[in-house]
Amino acid sequence: MTVAVQQIKRISKRNIVSPKGFQAVGVHCGLKHKKNDLALLVSEIPASVAGVFTTNQIQAAPLQVTKQVVYETGKMQAVIINSGNANACTGKQGLADAYTMQQKTAEKLGIDPQLVGVASTGVIGEKLKMETLLAGIDMLQPTASLEGSIQFSQAILTTDTVTKNIAYQTEIDGKEVIVAGTAKGSGMIEPNMATMLGFITTDANIESKHLQQALASVTDRTFNSITVDGDTSTNDMVLALANGLAENETLTPLHPDWPAFMQALHAVAQDLAKMIAKDGEGATKLIEVEVTGAINDEEARKIGKTVVGSPLVKTAVFGCDANWGRVIAAVGYSGAAIDPEKIDIQIGSTYVVKAGEPVLFSEQQLTDYLKQPEVKISVHLHAGSGSGTAWGCDLTYDYVQINATYRS
Repeated sequence: MTVAVQQIKRISKRNIVSPKGFQAVGVHCGLKHKKNDLALLVSEIPASVAGVFTTNQIQAAPLQVTKQVVYETGKMQAVIINSGNANACTGKQGLADAYTMQQKTAEKLGIDPQLVGVASTGVIGEKLKMETLLAGIDMLQPTASLEGSIQFSQAILTTDTVTKNIAYQTEIDGKEVIVAGTAKGSGMIEPNMATMLGFITTDANIESKHLQQALASVTDRTFNSITVDGDTSTNDMVLALANGLAENETLTPLHPDWPAFMQALHAVAQDLAKMIAKDGEGATKLIEVEVTGAINDEEARKIGKTVVGSPLVKTAVFGCDANWGRVIAAVGYSGAAIDPEKIDIQIGSTYVVKAGEPVLFSEQQLTDYLKQPEVKISVHLHAGSGSGTAWGCDLTYDYVQINATYRS
């Protein structure tokens, strides 16, 4: 694994079309008042595809269509995405509209409809303005340019304040392989999968079944380790497309360069996950909770998500209050196995609890630390070798304002 870490490198021009053979575009078609609201991602050739999807039992029409492509076709060449309307809880008409989006995009590109994924994000319970949307599809002209990728990343946003893009390169069989990603997400971020859309592209040569295995593995440690407000949405997914144009030997878990590919994929997913957490609605701070010494990794991640998802912890961080009692209380109700008399807690580099008992610390020092844009809380359980990290954000007045007027 050390070799893999040395092999990956973040690309300065990080965007969704950095891997060979991908094109993207975003336009304003009229679903939103002014901003880009329709996006298209295209691979030069049909790509292996993998997907992870929301666990909400209410699943939007586009998600149903895309799951069918992922699980039945196993290949995908294009994804059409709209923002401004989730096309969720819209009944038979909503499902028909999602299939129409798929068909119209396929006709536009001259490909099989079963190679087209569909994604939507926005307000739930409103039918799509199909005449507006279909006219928008006619406008789409994807390119491999930086401009096209920027337009794409803008068009998938809802309450996000910034676009989220990243790309890493590695070497497989002596060939340069790039893994890139773009995501949106700001509120209702409580995986396992939440109100977020993520799109990962790579020119690696890998079959869909192994890509699915890889994506599921990294998702557990990245996208499924973030939370903003504890709500799980109806639409959300991460898709990974691999078109093989890097021309490496087919990747499998037995390939000697599999760790390098996994490291690059994990880096892309983790960076996007942290960007989403940092851009939580109304957020002023990114909170990272690192848990070590748990019974196993799953228990560690459970504790981390419980702490970072606690409204009391989040408001304490917003108020720059080193109230470690809220942290240890969240550890206690996480449902994970712990020994209260062995717990150590740090805020930043400062111990506030050792062996379950309070430690004297400088209130002013920690108040100053909590004013920083990124705050780290460390929980050491001394119960096993499990470890995990979760990310979230503070809870602010602006969060209430944004969500009180979301449909206005």
